[in-house]
Amino acid sequence: MNTQKEPTILIVPGLRDHVADHWQTHLETKLSTVRKVVSVPPLETDKLSCEARVQAIERTMRKIDGPVIVVAHSGGVVMLVHWAQKYAADIQGALLAAAPDFATPLPAGYPALEVLEANGWLPLPRKALTFRSIVAASTNDPLASLESVELMARDWDSELVNLGAVGHLNPASGFGVWPQAEQFIQMLER
Repeated sequence: MNTQKEPTILIVPGLRDHVADHWQTHLETKLSTVRKVVSVPPLETDKLSCEARVQAIERTMRKIDGPVIVVAHSGGVVMLVHWAQKYAADIQGALLAAAPDFATPLPAGYPALEVLEANGWLPLPRKALTFRSIVAASTNDPLASLESVELMARDWDSELVNLGAVGHLNPASGFGVWPQAEQFIQMLER
């Protein structure tokens, strides 16, 4: 009889937090052992504070008993990497999807480099992660070149998976449901 506890899937959303038709939102409703990092004050008043978001991850992690697989998207990837530099936890693995390159100017509608730096997002941590991770990258992501994501994956000692031309892997790029996310989670569960 196998008594090993099923891992909790921890959703770490990006800067926009909750997006109704996002693949992470679909995972939340589909999978049975999901928790989500929830933005609570001070994020309501200081939404761009990286430290506040790192603390939200830590508060959520402390409430989870047993193994954890993190599923982070975009800014959530950066949040998780900052968190991993400060805290130790029993993470079984992480899916890091559409990591943005916050060190280069972002498209209109996203924070400027000076704003990201002032709010603690830069410099991006480059130390190897202490848990298995898969970086899922796009060849045409408007928030990061494939080359910059390849460097991040190498620095983090992560497995890089090139998804092809999938944009930023969000609803604007045609991704509500993303079945491949579940395949990556299953790979991390093994």
